[in-house]
Amino acid sequence: MAASTASQIIEAIGGAGNVKSLTHCATRLRFELVDAGKVDQHRLETMKGVLGAVPQSGDRYQVVIGGAVATMYENIMHLPEMAGVGAGKGAVAGDKAQSDADVKAAERAKVRGKVAWMDSFFEYLSDSFRPILGVLLGASIIIALINLCISIGIVPGEEANTSLVFIKAIWKGVFYFLPIMIAYNASKKLKVDPWLGGSIMAALMTPQFADLMDSEKWKGVTTCVKSATLGTTSCSTKVFGIPMLLNDYSGNVFVPLLMAAVLALVYHGLKKIIPDSVQIVFVPFFSMIIVGALTAFLIGPLGILAGNWLGVGLAWLNGHAPFIFAILIPMLYPFLVPLGLHWPLNALMLMNIQSLGYDFIQGPMGVWNFACFGATAGVLFISIRDKNKDMRQTSLGALAAGLLGGEGAEPSLYGIHLRYKLIYKRMLVGCFAGGVVIAVLGWLFPSVTAAGESVRGVTTNAFAFTSLLTIPVFSQMWVYAVSIAVSFIVSMVLIIMLDYRTPEQKAEMNAASESDGTAVEAAPADAAPVATATATATATAVRTTTVGAPVAGHVVSLDDAGDPVFASRALGEGVGIQPTDSTVVAPVSGVLQTVAETGHAFGLKTDDGIEVLVHVGIDTVKMNGEGFHVAVSANQRVNAGDTLVTVDFDKVKEAGYSTTTLMTVLNTAALAGVTPKTGVDVQAGQEVLDIQR
Repeated sequence: MAASTASQIIEAIGGAGNVKSLTHCATRLRFELVDAGKVDQHRLETMKGVLGAVPQSGDRYQVVIGGAVATMYENIMHLPEMAGVGAGKGAVAGDKAQSDADVKAAERAKVRGKVAWMDSFFEYLSDSFRPILGVLLGASIIIALINLCISIGIVPGEEANTSLVFIKAIWKGVFYFLPIMIAYNASKKLKVDPWLGGSIMAALMTPQFADLMDSEKWKGVTTCVKSATLGTTSCSTKVFGIPMLLNDYSGNVFVPLLMAAVLALVYHGLKKIIPDSVQIVFVPFFSMIIVGALTAFLIGPLGILAGNWLGVGLAWLNGHAPFIFAILIPMLYPFLVPLGLHWPLNALMLMNIQSLGYDFIQGPMGVWNFACFGATAGVLFISIRDKNKDMRQTSLGALAAGLLGGEGAEPSLYGIHLRYKLIYKRMLVGCFAGGVVIAVLGWLFPSVTAAGESVRGVTTNAFAFTSLLTIPVFSQMWVYAVSIAVSFIVSMVLIIMLDYRTPEQKAEMNAASESDGTAVEAAPADAAPVATATATATATAVRTTTVGAPVAGHVVSLDDAGDPVFASRALGEGVGIQPTDSTVVAPVSGVLQTVAETGHAFGLKTDDGIEVLVHVGIDTVKMNGEGFHVAVSANQRVNAGDTLVTVDFDKVKEAGYSTTTLMTVLNTAALAGVTPKTGVDVQAGQEVLDIQR
C-alpha cells in the first residue's frame, strides 16, 4: 500500500491528534480515538485499499484492510505526524507481508511456552546483551582496522606508540567495563534499579579492590598462585577475618549475570518488607551491602571458576575433536539464531577470550554468516534478472548490512530467508562446505595465539562481528577467508541455479509485480515455461467445492455472529460457529499465509486459489495469546483436519470475549458464489460452505 493511502486514513480518522493508540489484528486496524465523532466514515468506506469502516463502542474504531493490514499499519506508524502516537500491545502480525520483527516473533513463538523457565532464561540472556550490541560492533570494527593497519605496516605495532595505545583504549574500554554494562541490562530486565546492579559490579572493578591483589603491599594477608592450566594468577586475602578469593573481573560475563539474578531476589524481597516512604534510601542501601558482599565472597569466585573451566573444557574439545566445532556450529547456527538460542554461545565466546586469551567459536560462526550472505546475494541476482524492484532493494540492503555493516545475518534471515523456506536447503549446503574447509585447513595449519600457543582451527583474541571488515581479526586469516568464500559462493550459486521460491511463490510474486506496475519490462527468457508450469499445476490441482467447519459446534450466519465487520461481508461470505470443542482445525488443504502470533487468526490458500480466513473468537487479539496453543507456523502446508490451534474457551469467556469462531472466503467477489449452511450442529471438517466457480 502506498504511504499516501496511510495519510488519507489518518486524515479521515480525524488526524493524528485524534489517535490515542493504534493496533492491528489479522485483517483490520484498531484505533482508540480521542473523539470518534471526528471520523469521516464515508471517506474511509470509499477509499482505495479500505474494505470497510466500523465504529465500535466508546471511541474505538476499526478500519478493515484485509491481508495487507500489517503493511498499512507500518506505513501509518512511520508517518511523521504519528511519531508521538503509541502502538498498543495488541498489535499482531497478520499476513504474509509481515515486518522483520513480526517474522522474528513468529519464529521464536514456535518454541515459546513449551518450557517456561527456558523461555525466561534465553530472554534474560538476550536482553542482557542486545542493548550493547552497537558498542560491541563498533569496538570489533576498530579492532579489525587496527590489525589491518598493523599487518600492512601503516601503523607500528609497538605498545610504545602513543597513538596506538590511545586507539586501543577506545575498544578495550568496551570490553573492560563489559561486566558493568551487562549488570545494568540484566538488572533492568529483572525489574531492578539498573544503576544499582551496575554499581555493585563496578565495586569489584575499582582500583581499591584491584589493590587487594598486591601481595607485596599486603604481605602476610594476600597470597597469589599462578595456575599452570589456565596461565592466570589467582589471589586470596582476608576481609573481616573471612577468606576472599580475588579475581580480575574485567571482561567477565558470567558474574554480572549471576549477580543480577541474586540482586533481583534481594531487591524485590526488601521492597516487600520496607515501608514505601523510605524505600528510596534503604532498599539500595541494604541491596548494596548484602549483594555486594555476596558477589565479592561467593558469586564472583564461583562465576570466574565456572567460566574458566568451561573455557578449558571447550578448548580441549576443540583440540581433540575440531571437526565438531568447525562443521556442527555452521550447521546449527541457522536454527539457533531465529529462536534466540545463540546467546549462550556468544557469552561463551567472551568467556573464552577472558579465560583463555582467545576464542575458537567465532571462525566457524563466520562460515554460517557468509553462507547466509551468499544466499542473499543469490536472491539479489535473481531480483535484478527478474526486474523485481522490491526484492532487489530488500536483498541489497540486507547484503550491505551484513558484508559491511557487521549486523550479522539477521537482516537477511528475517527479511528474506524465513519467508522463503527453500533458501535454507540451499544455504545449509554452503554452511557444510565452508565448515569442511575450515575444519581441514584449520587442522593442517594451526593458529598461533598471542601467547605463542599453537591451536587447531581459526582463532581470534577479540569479540568480532562477522563482516568483510573483521577478517583481519582472525589468526590464520587466509584459512578463514578461504572458508567463508567457499560458503558464500556455494550458497549463492545454488540459489541462482535452483531459485529460492516455489513455483507458486514465483508466480504470485510476478503477478504482484505486474499489478504494482513494477514489472512492465520484458520478462526473462524462462518466464514462459515457468508460467506454463504454474498454469498446469493450477489446472491439475483438486478443485475446492466445499469448505469444512474449523471447529465442532453450532453454525450461525455472519449476521448473527456478533461482529459487524464480518456481518458487512467486507471480508467475504462465511459462517460463525459457536464451538463445543477446544481444537480448531484447517477447514481446507493448502498453505498457511497468515498465522497470527496470538493464535486467534489463520489465513489459508488452497492450490486452486481459494482464500479462507479462520478467526477464533471476537476481539480475542486482546488476550495476547493467553489460552491459545498454536500448532502451526506461517508458510506451512496443512491438510484439511490438521490442528491449527487448541483454545481454552473457558479462559476466553472469563476474559469477557465471545468464543464464536468466524470463517470467511476472502476472495468471494472473484467467485460465482459462496453459500453458507447455517442453523445446524456440525463436527470439525463437516461441510459448512459451498463454493460455486
